[in-house]
Amino acid sequence: MAVTLHDVARLSGVSIKTVSNVINDYPHIRPATREKVEKAIAELGYTPNLTARNLRSGRTGAIALALPDLSLAYFGELAAQVISEAEAAGVVVLVEQTGADRDRELELLRSPRLKLTDGLIFSPLGMGQEDVAALDVPYPMVLLGERIFDGPTDHVTMRNVEAARAATEYLLSLGRRRIAVVGAHEGEVIGSAALRMEGYRQALDAAGIRYDDDIIGYTTLWHRANGADSMRELLARGAEFDAVFGLNDTLALGAMRVLQEAGRRVPDDVAVVGFDGLDEAEYSIPSLTTVDPGRDWIAKTAVTTLLARIAGEADAAPQTLLSDFRILERESAPTV
Repeated sequence: MAVTLHDVARLSGVSIKTVSNVINDYPHIRPATREKVEKAIAELGYTPNLTARNLRSGRTGAIALALPDLSLAYFGELAAQVISEAEAAGVVVLVEQTGADRDRELELLRSPRLKLTDGLIFSPLGMGQEDVAALDVPYPMVLLGERIFDGPTDHVTMRNVEAARAATEYLLSLGRRRIAVVGAHEGEVIGSAALRMEGYRQALDAAGIRYDDDIIGYTTLWHRANGADSMRELLARGAEFDAVFGLNDTLALGAMRVLQEAGRRVPDDVAVVGFDGLDEAEYSIPSLTTVDPGRDWIAKTAVTTLLARIAGEADAAPQTLLSDFRILERESAPTV
């Protein structure tokens, strides 16, 4: 038969309430008492009934994480970090992939599956600012990404404009003046691409360099193949440039491969900078200089903010929380 609280209490010589207080890490327990109870738990192999505990507390001990595309390294690494942070807090993470599809993202927000969790960390890519009202949901939620701003939920995001400007200024500091871009989204007003392009243009303006659409590579998705295709197009049209700013690392890695195939030396002929600080970027040949936008901080802050909302410990007003960033200098664009 299953070991019960009564069995633990009987063996340790304390009350059932005291055993419960030890299991739930109640702070005001004498060390000797805690030691007796923990010894009895270990001897009997007692496992708490989490289902019953959750029913009593009204919580599931799980949160949901909804991301657009786990095949993109940034989202895969973000998911791993969120899971690690949640596990450290004793919480399970259920991961949903939306495919960056607006209808699927909207359906998820209304899905009965979310009743299995206490809250949601949500990174939409198909939805836009016109969908801000859909974020008014009856459960705790933390928003990620750059598709919707000024909504009714906490928003944890990165400093896209400032970080992209810093990346461009870094290339300018190396003496590069014809800085091509890979990954722009034609007509985008709100989103990662638009914000990073804004930072790029700000840096050019401040340096007195004219913006030139002839060296802008447009894409739809942000995979390696898109970066490679965009670079092939730039080379085929005879675009002249001495540096490339990939709006994410995977684009930059794809573009760098095509440059090398075309006989362009990196960084001698063309310096390359990416954005995201992916782990794999450190191991490319040459290793990729990139912007670390604070992904680990974003994951940790999203989890702690959501758990505070679930526990009712956060301020009522939604917050916008912005990560810091840094340039990781490597071989594709060194200062010396």
